[in-house]
Amino acid sequence: MAGPDALVLTGPPALTPLLARGALLSPLKRPRSDADFRRTRLVLPDLRVDLARLAAYERVCGFPVGEDALPVTYPHVLGFPLAMRLMSGRDFPLPLLGLVHTSFTVTRHARMPASGGYELSVHVEGLVPHRRGTEATVVTEVRGGGDVVWESRSTYLARHRTDRPTAVPREPEARRPLPSVAEWRLAGDVGRRYGAASGDRNPIHLHPLTARLFGFPRAIAHGMWTVARCLAAHGVTECCHLRAEFRAPVLLPGTVTYAAQDGRFELRGREDRIHVTGDVYPV
Repeated sequence: MAGPDALVLTGPPALTPLLARGALLSPLKRPRSDADFRRTRLVLPDLRVDLARLAAYERVCGFPVGEDALPVTYPHVLGFPLAMRLMSGRDFPLPLLGLVHTSFTVTRHARMPASGGYELSVHVEGLVPHRRGTEATVVTEVRGGGDVVWESRSTYLARHRTDRPTAVPREPEARRPLPSVAEWRLAGDVGRRYGAASGDRNPIHLHPLTARLFGFPRAIAHGMWTVARCLAAHGVTECCHLRAEFRAPVLLPGTVTYAAQDGRFELRGREDRIHVTGDVYPV
């Protein structure tokens, strides 16, 4: 529920002005992990799902269209404008341009009918030092009938030089390669179609020209699209816990291999380069 630090909104903010504001303010920011910032929780108390936009999202990600239950990744789309309002603000210490989505964790506690009404809240939990810069954690919660039915944590990395010593990262646990399930040929417009459905029109995902301005040879797929596409192929139970890590960008157009076994999944590219890894299991 809304607390004393909450700012209650009457509707979701428009994304395009927020992205523009974040881009303009980015060169003025000097990120550091010990920076202070306003701890505001943004709340949408009466959220209703636009069923037409939901259907477009389901089509581009490969979920069944028209089922009266939200895909497990869709509340992230609903909360994304609020996260952008926080991270594009003048008082947020990390530059929006160049932020890298590094991980995504979700727990869905209950079935979420697409026709239901929800309360959605988003806040930045804090900043932590990273060996490559500073990482922010964004927490999103969705309540239905007063109870938390869905919650997520997304980490975003701002890369910059840092003199502050950090712990040496542990080597990832050695795992056997997952068996290949399917090969997907991704069209060059996947980023534009997902951007239209989700509202995330970051230029690195839209066209080769705009992607090259940020150092990519071609447009890259949205990380959240790659996770959603894997989950659509995997088949997810109503109540589940999901953890995904984004390892390397997926260039568009391109060909990737979806691999899965039991509760694990991954997306691989050429020479078995790992793009996304994840685990999902019922709770």
